[in-house]
Amino acid sequence: MSRTLSELTVLLAQVSDIYADRNDITRDDDWFMLKLQEELGELTAEHLKASGRGRLKGASAETIKQARADEAADVLAMLLLYARHNAIDLDAALDRKWYAHLPR
Repeated sequence: MSRTLSELTVLLAQVSDIYADRNDITRDDDWFMLKLQEELGELTAEHLKASGRGRLKGASAETIKQARADEAADVLAMLLLYARHNAIDLDAALDRKWYAHLPR
């Protein structure tokens, strides 16, 4: 099932609200940026394992592949939540920065 960035963001915000409530977390400007950085670090660790440059710790290739996908999802989720928190219109930014280079 495909969803728009806006639809994804609404769902992710609901999950983030549940997470914050359950763990008594105050999400401020720094929290969103630091969580994005944390998730990128976790994706980097899985990338290193998948490319043979990280400790496998007994994980199978399939486990590493799934972990890398899960961490990529976390990075995307946190990026969308960061943008929402900071009133960044990613659709408009993509139009300006990326899609403007497409042939008309």
